[in-house]
Formats: sequence, C-alpha cells, structure tokens
Amino acid sequence: MKKTLIIGATPNEDRYAYRAAQQLTAKGHPIVNIGIKHGKVAGVEIEKPGQIYTDIDTITLYIGPALQNSYYGYILQTKPKRVIFNPGTENPALEQALKEHGIEPVEACTLVLLSIGQY
Repeated sequence: MKKTLIIGATPNEDRYAYRAAQQLTAKGHPIVNIGIKHGKVAGVEIEKPGQIYTDIDTITLYIGPALQNSYYGYILQTKPKRVIFNPGTENPALEQALKEHGIEPVEACTLVLLSIGQY
C-alpha cells in the first residue's frame, strides 16, 4: 500500500480532497492529511504542514499553484516517490523542481487512478 500525504485536506464532503481521502483509506492506503482546515477526514486528523514524514510514497495536491509556493520546501524534504498534480494544480515550476530532486511529477486525477486500479 502507498502511504499518501494529501495537501489541501478538508472536512468538506463536497471537495475532491475529501473524496480522495475516503477512497484511499477504503482501498487500504494509509494517509496523512495536511491542510488549513480543522477536523478529521477518513478518521485521520488534519494537520498543519510542519512535521516531515519520511515514509511517504505519494503526495497528492489539492491546492492551486498560487498556494503551492509555501509548500515547496515541505514537499522536497518529505522526499516522496511521486507527486500527483490533480486537475487545476498543475505547476511547471514545481514539476521541474521535483524532477531535479528525483521525484516523479504526475499530472493525473487521484480519484481516476484509484477507480481504474492504476494508483
């Protein structure tokens, strides 16, 4: 199973980040929720960025490029194998930085990848 860090986690059931957290845990993937909202998603507390996790396989982004700048260092220090840029989060500058650090950028939808068994 691929431990996944969700950036942009929210307890709002109408948001894709919420749905991703639910589907990831339903399929057995452990998650870490990072966001600015308070609460739990899929039974996991939403944390502020700070603690660096060293066992993350995938980071999935649910924040737009304008908000991503403040997360660059956090993402690079986490050293995931890949970062998924969900629709609307694509960011060529961050994708280039990831490549330079040996991290695979993936432009895809986490929900679709899960639904077709390609996660």
